Parts: sequence; C-alpha cells; structure tokens
Amino acid sequence: MTRLTTRSSPPRTVWQLEQQGMHPLLARLYAARGVTDKAELDYELKSLIPPTALTNASAAAQLLADAIEADASLLIIGDYDCDGATATAVGMRALKALGANVNFLLPDRFKLGYGLSPEIVDVAAEQSPDLIITVDNGIASLEGVARANELGIATLITDHHLPAATLPAADCIVNPNQPGCDFPSKCIAGVGVMFYVMLALRAELRERGFFTDHPEPNFADLLDLVALGTVADVVKLDRNNRILVSQGLKRMRAGRLQTGIAALFKAASRDPKKASAFDLGFLIGPRLNAAGRLADMRLGVECLLTDDPARALQIAQELDTLNRSRREIEAGMQEQALILLESINTEDAAPGIALFDESWHEGVVGILASRIKEKLHRPVFAFAPSEGGIIKGSGRSIPGLHLRDALDLVAKRAPDLLVRFGGHAMAAGVTVNAENFEKFRELFAQVAGELIAPADLTRTLETDGPLEGGYISLETARLLENEVWGQGFPAPLFLDDFEVEQQRILKEKHLKLKLRKGNTRIEAIQFNFSTQPGNKTRAAFRLAINEYMGVESPQLMVEYLE
Repeated sequence: MTRLTTRSSPPRTVWQLEQQGMHPLLARLYAARGVTDKAELDYELKSLIPPTALTNASAAAQLLADAIEADASLLIIGDYDCDGATATAVGMRALKALGANVNFLLPDRFKLGYGLSPEIVDVAAEQSPDLIITVDNGIASLEGVARANELGIATLITDHHLPAATLPAADCIVNPNQPGCDFPSKCIAGVGVMFYVMLALRAELRERGFFTDHPEPNFADLLDLVALGTVADVVKLDRNNRILVSQGLKRMRAGRLQTGIAALFKAASRDPKKASAFDLGFLIGPRLNAAGRLADMRLGVECLLTDDPARALQIAQELDTLNRSRREIEAGMQEQALILLESINTEDAAPGIALFDESWHEGVVGILASRIKEKLHRPVFAFAPSEGGIIKGSGRSIPGLHLRDALDLVAKRAPDLLVRFGGHAMAAGVTVNAENFEKFRELFAQVAGELIAPADLTRTLETDGPLEGGYISLETARLLENEVWGQGFPAPLFLDDFEVEQQRILKEKHLKLKLRKGNTRIEAIQFNFSTQPGNKTRAAFRLAINEYMGVESPQLMVEYLE
C-alpha cells in the first residue's frame, strides 16, 4: 500500500519567488521545499557557515599548525566508505599542500572493522606517528583513543556520527553533533567536517605568517571531493551542504576536478561537463564504495590522490569491475532474501526486520538492507558472518524510526546482547554473536513496534503534482538537472494521469512505455517494475534526459505506477 500526497506550494511564496526572477516551475518546486526567498539559493562560497562556528575547529587548527611547524609525523585514519575515502583525500591533499609530513591508513573492514579500534592503533604505531587524525570516525572510539594515549600518540577526532554518553579522551574532538557544539549544520558529512578543519588550519597558519615563506593553497580546489562524499553519504542537504555540493558540481562542469574523479566519470561513461548530484550518488559514489565493500579502500583513496591520468583510469576501471561484481553478489543475496520473505505479506510484516544468511557477503549487507527496506517499507538489518563466531549487521530505516536510538534501547534491555553498535537515524551498524541472532531479531522487532507510529508503516510518496504538458521538454529536464537536489531536499517527483499507447517488457524486469497526455506524447521507463497498467494509468515520475546514439530526448523515469 502506497499513499500518494502532493507537496503544498504557498501561492504567495511562489509569486514572490517569480517576482525575484525565478523560473515559474522552479518557484513552485522551491516554495514546496520551504524556500521563501531567492537569496536562500545563493550558493556562493561566501554564504558558507564560517569555520569559527564549528566547536574546536580553531583548537584543531592550532594542534595541526604546531605539528606542521615541528615537522611532526601525522597519520590520517579514515573509513572504508565514500565519505571516509573523500575525507581522507581532502586531508591528505590539504596537509601535503601545507608541507606536512602526513600519511594515511584505512582499516580492512573484514579484519579490523570500523573506526579507531585498539587493533588499528597498534597497526598505526608501527609507523611511529606523533598525531593520529581520524576522519569520518572516532567519536565512539573510547578504547582506541585510550590505546593511543598509552602509546604516547596524540589524537585529533574529526567525525559527524552521533556520540555515546561518554566521549573519547582525545586531545581534540571536532564533531558538530558533540554536546555543546552550536554549529548550525548538524548534518554535515565527515568530508565536510575535515574540509572545515583544513580551512581553519589555513586561517591559523595565515595568522602565524606561515605564507610569507610558503605558497598559500586554494582549498576550493578540493570541493569536488567534498561534493562527492556529501552526496554519497546521503546526509540531509541543508543549505550549507547544498553550497558545498553546488560548488563542487560547478568545478566539475568547468573541468576543474581531481584526475581520479575525472577517470571515474569516464569509467561510468558520463560527461563531467554535465555532472549532477544524481551522477555522484548513483554512478561515481558506488564505484568508489565498491573498493571498501569487496576489496581494500586504499585503492579508492589512491584513485582520488593520484595526479597521473593513466594510473587514475587504470584504478577507475578496476573499481568499475569491482562494482559489477558487487552488483552480481547483491542480486544473488537479494534473491535469497526475497525467498526468505516470500511468506511475509507486507501488511503482516514485523515492524522491524532482521535477516541473516551464512552465505551473505559482509561488504554488501548494507545495500541489501536498503533494497529490502524499499520493498517492505520496514526498518531492516541484514547480517553476514564475520570471523570469530560473530555476525555483522547493517541497517536501514524508514522515516519515523531513529535506528541508532532503537539499537540503544535494545542494548539497554539486553546489556550483553550487542557486541558493538553505532550510526545515524537512517543507517546503523551492529555486531552480535551468531548464537544471539534470534534474540536480536525478536527484540529489534519489539522495539521497532513500540517506537514506530502505525501511520509510518504505510509508504508515503510525496509528489509535486502534475507537470504541465509544455514543460515536458529537454529544456525543462536540463533546468531541473542543473539544480542541487538530494536527501531532505528531494528531486522533483511529478504525478499525473496518462493514456497508455504502448508497453513492452525489457530484460524481463523493466517496463518501457509510450504515454500520452492531451497532445503530448512521451517515452517512459520503470526499472524493476511490479505491475503493468491498463489503457490508462496514474504515474509518479521524474523528468529525465535519455541519450541514445548521441541523440538526447526527454523521458519519464517512473517511480510508481497505478
């Protein structure tokens, strides 16, 4: 059951935006997303929240400036997803440009797991660093920081994940979600936090007169990395994040992008001159993520750090091959999961679902959880076996259930059940002993049932209402594609009634349609369709550009069909 609703666009706001010179369609779409003044869509860098507003960014800058002046050995410890890889690359490129003695280390997700664990600190200690800098992790690493302190290694935590009740005893913590931080953009990604720390560091060095003898780098050149990590981590695109993404896309379209990102566009057969947030989230990000899921994210970071086009293209092609393997593994796992779920009617499904199979791949369970969540509209954890009798689960949630809070409640009710857990409202990870899976499954379903309002268990598809026939054009598709859309600031989804003139099935799973509305005829496609229409249908769709044999034409990407 899917409930369709239409976003409200206050007529007065629409009129005001039009009076300020905005395209009438954009005025309607932006008014429906809470924009009341065209100035809110000013995505110039001067509109960014200043680094001084981020608690401890200045303290981190002083710590790093002292380390650079003392020629101390710095070691960045990243995460094995796209946000972690881009944050590592931002740190490496920025610190090297400032003359720092810096290297990086990424945990192997299959051996050392996530974050600054005592084990990764011991591996790091072999390089004798004076200072460990975490990116996109560390806020929950109490034991890892304690181990670094034991070894006499200073720690700077840069992270954006939600903290537990106790913070690690690090030398400095920069995290907008830590207690007492008033930074307005709580949803900034890990790469955004690192970018802010680098801006604060440059300002500190400027104040010290460092650039009298050294060239001052332009860190705006790193914004393509920041945009990629921000979109790929599916953080809410508040205004500050939209500025970061907009500026990154602007540079990509102008050809000012890292060699590795250019190579990833080439591997995905996309033109960076037409770069969109969709490209970053669905084509470039997954290829980079494939390294962390199936192999070693060092490969992904090397792609982002190399300035050699031939090497970058070689790595991008390897990442493309890994991504194809990931898709095959995922398809097999999804088939197994759907067999497991065949007996469950969506209406009768438990409020929270946990699945486990001995044959599943640890690197792909997050994507599997996401697919099953979309199908059942329930929060889902998918587990895969790991070493030492433990299983690792990755969870995805629906609006109405804060996943990390749900895990916290599970941990309070069964103190010895969870080995470790962490995450956000919409995505989280958890580790349990294999023999405790059934207990976790039951307790998670119970907690989810208590926390989710019954209305939230019905899928709601928010649309922007009809798209006037005159706007079904290439020009409108390009207009929409050039704007910044994403999590919390959704891309336009229109809803209209059509006559169905033709329909055929492609590759046994995609539905190709020829639709007519009045005098307007339009091609449409629905991927992985579940139902075919009659002579008439109501469709929720996005307006997109179809490119075939070098010819572009407008096309409807159908998301829901009656």
